[in-house]
Amino acid sequence: QVQLVESGGGLVQAGGSLRLSCAASGSGFSINTMGWYRQAPGKQRELVAAITRDGITNYADSVKGRFIISRDNAKNTVYLQMNSLKPEDTAVYKCAAGTTVNPRIIGSWGQGTQVTVSS
Repeated sequence: QVQLVESGGGLVQAGGSLRLSCAASGSGFSINTMGWYRQAPGKQRELVAAITRDGITNYADSVKGRFIISRDNAKNTVYLQMNSLKPEDTAVYKCAAGTTVNPRIIGSWGQGTQVTVSS
């Protein structure tokens, strides 16, 4: 059983930055991919960014060049540095983890953290 705990959401003005963190804990687990999904009201959930244990990254086109995903394997923690934020980035961001390199095969979810970008 894996528990994911997120932190770092909040309210920021357009053009600003936020950093999300997600720490994994539990016993008997082996995580490969960790990443972030988001869902805005009335929209489908989308993959924002993901990173494998070996450091291979995957970004949504809408965040390329603005967001950076990184991880500390020793701490089982993944980070999402969000720069040049836009109002359309407003959403609930959820941390996700899986045991494969496929970022769309998710075994565990965090509770979610709200990111609101004001114009």
